[in-house]
Amino acid sequence: MKLSFSTKDIEKTSKEYTRISFIKEKKVRRLVREKGIETIEIGVALPLTQRTFITLVRSVITTAKQSKVRKIALQFDAHPWLFDGLKRISLEHLFRLVGENVEMANLEFTTYKSKPKEGWNQVEDILLCGAFDKTADLALKRGQLIGQEVNKTRALAGTPGGHLTPRLLATEAKRAVAGLPVKVTTFTHAQIKKLGMGLLAGVGEGSPHKSTFTILEYKGGKKGERPIVLIGKGITFDAGGLNLKPSSSIYEMHMDMSGAASVIHTVALASKLKLKRNVIALVPAAENLVGPDATRPGDIHTSLSGKTVEITDTDAEGRLILADAITYAKRFNPAVVIDAATLTGGALVALGFHASGLMTRDEELSKTLLALGEASGEYVWRLPLWDEYESVVKSEFADLQNHSIGNGRYGSATNGAIFLWQFAKELDCPWAHLDIAPRMTSTQGDELAKGAAGAPVRLLISFIEQYG
Repeated sequence: MKLSFSTKDIEKTSKEYTRISFIKEKKVRRLVREKGIETIEIGVALPLTQRTFITLVRSVITTAKQSKVRKIALQFDAHPWLFDGLKRISLEHLFRLVGENVEMANLEFTTYKSKPKEGWNQVEDILLCGAFDKTADLALKRGQLIGQEVNKTRALAGTPGGHLTPRLLATEAKRAVAGLPVKVTTFTHAQIKKLGMGLLAGVGEGSPHKSTFTILEYKGGKKGERPIVLIGKGITFDAGGLNLKPSSSIYEMHMDMSGAASVIHTVALASKLKLKRNVIALVPAAENLVGPDATRPGDIHTSLSGKTVEITDTDAEGRLILADAITYAKRFNPAVVIDAATLTGGALVALGFHASGLMTRDEELSKTLLALGEASGEYVWRLPLWDEYESVVKSEFADLQNHSIGNGRYGSATNGAIFLWQFAKELDCPWAHLDIAPRMTSTQGDELAKGAAGAPVRLLISFIEQYG
């Protein structure tokens, strides 16, 4: 998509551009043709907040696509009343949001579709009219780059499981950072077992496509500076193992590696933005299938930390692979560790489809992530991680159990996080867990194409930008 500025008033732009006009009428979207000029009128519910501004920007693109319009022009300062509710937000940040969200709204998942004769239905050219300074231009371009990387995350997360085994996910990680100053290392299944990552190895035993463990290292900060470590759950397909998922739950489980996709592209983005931070992404990847060597309920595996884990439910596999990755993160002496995972249906039950679950024992980290979630549009909401929950992960036959027997349906988002906490408490730094299951896919009102939503790239890159 081409994004450019013009100092001309929108009324003086070429007729080849369809003009966007904002009006003070709710739920209005219409294409008007008059004297050879096309105008799309979009109603605005006032006062605008940052949340509704993001949706408004996306609606410009979705309405243009619905009208088969490829070139649009808009002028925000022609509608100064738009900003009455946004006066506390800098113009620089607003233009960054514009750049991010026009890209996100323009994406269509077409990889596996035959191209129509008329081409894909996308906006190709946006002209921003009016008086803007260099700061707005830079913010717009920065936002556009972020939006493009979010879309790459969405495309990777949407790849069918048969096209994205753990080994192929490792290949995609290398491709994502090709030509960038990012070091990529991938451990094979045999190397994983030799390292002692018994949980990651065990989850993948039921599949002919064995587990991998990929490390991406971007060193944009000072030498010796403690890195930000991001961990992404990389279950390339989750059938549930021997605790097989029902048909109603198994569809879309190729997107159970959305956390992995997000941390891969966050590191790529940090490098492209030349952020002065050291950032590492860890991607434990496995395919959770049924096979002759699959983990059985009741099996006991030894984690990289040395703790033994009784497998009481093979469909609680994401926390297992993350646990070994959290322990491995200690080797980098991290300043902070954040994991992102489509971990539990319980997060969906608790939060619906509009926010990811946030669980941490660190108050400052919690405040930061909550604030940045609001600022970035990648919303999170804190759930408890109290000592009282630790009883659910105690096993009669091993150090821990991966799923509560008997009452696992209650508080399951926290139960998953409290299992991770048993390993994260050994870190010498703050840790946070993001359960992104609610934001795995777009939902009604997002003004995004159906499919992967790309969470939480915008939140993570905002965190990296402001950290330290």
